[in-house]
Amino acid sequence: MIKLNIHEAKTHLSRYLTQLKPGETIQICKRNTPIAEVRALPQTPTEPRPIGLAEGQFTVPDTFFDPLPDELMTTFEGHDA
Repeated sequence: MIKLNIHEAKTHLSRYLTQLKPGETIQICKRNTPIAEVRALPQTPTEPRPIGLAEGQFTVPDTFFDPLPDELMTTFEGHDA
């Protein structure tokens, strides 16, 4: 964990952010009392997910494509059909 006072954070935050490792935090303090914490976000995958990861794990029933009931459509659209 990196501890910084507010002035140091305002002045050099970008430098500390580049040093931040996954799972590590920067604690920002006011008069040596922690008031905020900054943490690195998880890395987003750089490769697209392959198609078909859940193949064979579930089936979509034929009724899935049936029209929705009128009362449900009214709820979505906010007016009478």
